[in-house]
Amino acid sequence: MRKLKGLIVFFFVAIVFQPSAFAKDLNLTILYDNNLYNKELEAKWGFSCLVEGLEKTILFDVGGDATVLLKNMKKLNIEPEEVDIVVLSHIHHDHIGSLPAFLEQNPNVHVYMPQSFPHSIKEKTKKAGAKVIAVSRFREICPNAYSTGELGGWIKEESLVVRTARGLVIITGCAHPGITNIVKKAKEMMRSDVYLTVGGFHLCWMNLGQVNKIVEGIQAEGVHTVAPCHCSGDLARKRFKKAFGEDFILAGVGKKINIKDAF
Repeated sequence: MRKLKGLIVFFFVAIVFQPSAFAKDLNLTILYDNNLYNKELEAKWGFSCLVEGLEKTILFDVGGDATVLLKNMKKLNIEPEEVDIVVLSHIHHDHIGSLPAFLEQNPNVHVYMPQSFPHSIKEKTKKAGAKVIAVSRFREICPNAYSTGELGGWIKEESLVVRTARGLVIITGCAHPGITNIVKKAKEMMRSDVYLTVGGFHLCWMNLGQVNKIVEGIQAEGVHTVAPCHCSGDLARKRFKKAFGEDFILAGVGKKINIKDAF
């Protein structure tokens, strides 16, 4: 009996105090981007990122050209049917243009889009068979995944925030509200530090002084790792690489980012 009790205690301690043995990774795959990373894929202006490892598989943005999106997914052996949730960052075509064609392949998804999207887009999405969730404020999408809600003025945009054991992972479409503002808002909402920010930082039209100010702002917010792509621009990517060193990730279409023991 004592031996049995000892075994029970041993397994209890192993489960409680060694959670990493059961932890899950977070995997991000950039399916659509104007920066080429995987030469077997096609690069085109726009953005889309697949998020795996959560309770639900999320496709954040869908790019503008459905042929490019679906072809890249096929080459990466990713089936549209694997996606449970689509999150659309903002109204621009290079982020939502592929939605109708994607829904033809998989209409059984929930589509989270900013409340400010035109009624026509919401209705077409519903008619395709998807469930539409209009987002205006911060809200949970699934366990450990959240929308910032609509941020910004003229262009309303939502970003995706994932809570991990290392800190927050923020995925942005174009960061029209300002990448530093998005980071600040996510930290405020989640009461947590930021581990990684990936996506479009909307810096490709800025000069060196403006870019340096943003880089310094992101550093001041304590962001650990950055992976700017899409509309971030070559100048900004170079400045972030210099500032962050090994914690800079060169991102583009086909790039896979693995965060071990995230949950």
